[in-house]
Amino acid sequence: MLRPRAARWFEILAARDDATLVLEALARTGAVELQARASATLPESWTAIGPLLTEANALAARCQAYWPPPEACRPSPFPEAPVASLQRCLAALRAWHAEAEPTIQALQAALQDQQEQQLWQQVLQALPQPLDPALLAEAGPWLVVRLLMLPAGTDALALCPPPSEGVATVLAVEGRNLLLVAAPPAAQQALAMAVTVLKGSVHAVPTGLLADPAANVALLATRLAGLAAAIAAHSATLAELDRRHDLPRALGDVHRLHWVLQNVQALEAGEWLCWITGWSSDASGALLAPALRHSGARALLHFAPPPPGLQAPLLLDNPAWARPFELFSRALGMPAATEADPSPVLAVAVPLMFGYMFGDVGQGLVIAIVGAALRKRSPIARLLMVGGVAAALFGLLFGSVFSLHGLLPALWLHPLEAPLSVLIAPVIGGAVLLTLGLLLDALAAVWRGEFLRWCLTDAALVAVYLCLLASLRQPAALPLAGVAALWFCIGHGIAGRRIGAAFAAIGEAVEKTLQIAINTLSFARVGAFALAHAGLSSALVALMDAAESLTAKALVFVLGNALVIVLEAMVVSIQTTRLVLFEFFTRFMQGQGRAFRPLPAPPFSSSPQTTMET
Repeated sequence: MLRPRAARWFEILAARDDATLVLEALARTGAVELQARASATLPESWTAIGPLLTEANALAARCQAYWPPPEACRPSPFPEAPVASLQRCLAALRAWHAEAEPTIQALQAALQDQQEQQLWQQVLQALPQPLDPALLAEAGPWLVVRLLMLPAGTDALALCPPPSEGVATVLAVEGRNLLLVAAPPAAQQALAMAVTVLKGSVHAVPTGLLADPAANVALLATRLAGLAAAIAAHSATLAELDRRHDLPRALGDVHRLHWVLQNVQALEAGEWLCWITGWSSDASGALLAPALRHSGARALLHFAPPPPGLQAPLLLDNPAWARPFELFSRALGMPAATEADPSPVLAVAVPLMFGYMFGDVGQGLVIAIVGAALRKRSPIARLLMVGGVAAALFGLLFGSVFSLHGLLPALWLHPLEAPLSVLIAPVIGGAVLLTLGLLLDALAAVWRGEFLRWCLTDAALVAVYLCLLASLRQPAALPLAGVAALWFCIGHGIAGRRIGAAFAAIGEAVEKTLQIAINTLSFARVGAFALAHAGLSSALVALMDAAESLTAKALVFVLGNALVIVLEAMVVSIQTTRLVLFEFFTRFMQGQGRAFRPLPAPPFSSSPQTTMET
């Protein structure tokens, strides 16, 4: 906790043909980042599969819509060499395509016809009663009837006005305006071009329509039933071809090769063996060793010291209650190995700031409930959940429930009755937080082995800051701030081993003192927003009092609180983030560390593996 943890270097010696199994097993742990040695490149056997993958991509462009999805594909449990594996897969894909092509064409035609019949099923229901559907398809040869469908939200008549020698009617179908036009063939051709430019579509009238609407409904229903049966038969034929050519396995092997080439930039390999190296977040080996054992790969795992010159990626090592607040550290960048991770501090400070600005029992509980409901979808939702609970607690201190004061007694004060106290309290809290930031900088100096230098220089800045804060209550502390400033300058001279460094430190001392003073005053915005929240709540209550009926009062109450929750949750979140990133983090953190980036898991399903001892 507080200090980032370096990932652990691992080395795996594996049979070359089992490299894909090893990589897949490692990726599924989510605990591995690959890094090959500087001299490593991809083996020739991997680079040679480029043309074969190009052919596989061409087949995918044509047939992918009719293939099983990647998550349904199961690669071979014991893959061959990459070139041999891909050649076998391409042979299966070519054979499948040769047999499936007629079925695919028939399926495409059936699906298109099904969409057309479904469209006309809706159009016929929208036709004006006097219009005889049987006459639409029989019009000609001098007059042609077409249905023009434009993108949703467009005015059909305005964008495609019918020709002077034709007639048109607008039909409303599922919120879209369709244009049924009867016009000479040349005019219809011009309209079709205009519709195509607008990314619309042109539809001919189905043959065989009858004058009786009920008969047309039965006719189209019969056609759709026949098309559904044909589509099911074609799909069953394709499924049988998938089984006969073992398509899920062939596609799984292709997906696995694609995945390896996308994520593995270099791999040391000989004629029989390969060397897989990198970093792991699994410090004990409790994940990697079982994953390799159950993969069926012939491999040996070894944790060794990293090669010289390699920078280890870093991991934040926090308890579960502090992990949601790692979001702030990652927003600035990964802390370096000698920088403190402030997530445990933020787990206390952030909810306090959020809750202080949003002090209301009812509104805070609403935010907490929303955060709890969304906590599995977004990490930000967990922050809202904790912040909402803090807002409810501060609501008890302020005596506010859904903007109403008086339902509960204020355990501390009503903000509008003591605005100065509301402003001063967060400034004091901000001073405490900034002091913690300065102490975290001291801790980082210890980790860097520069604590003596910190004592000579930056420790004096901490003393200046604390003395200035104390002088607000005890003016006698002000001269001590001057002594600390002198200490700061002399310490720089001693650390720099030259007198000029001491004089140069005068400007630095003034600058840093003014900066931290301004940072401290910035926390007054927490109190200002708490007052703004109280003022908005008072305005809402005034509107409720002005409403004449009980219904109007309830409407103002519900809508007003909803507006306050949405608007202030967003504003308060932004202000909290700003104070953390620009006031607190600047005291101790630069975010120059290298983040651990795990190897992404493959999109395909794993085949049942035969357990083998490594």
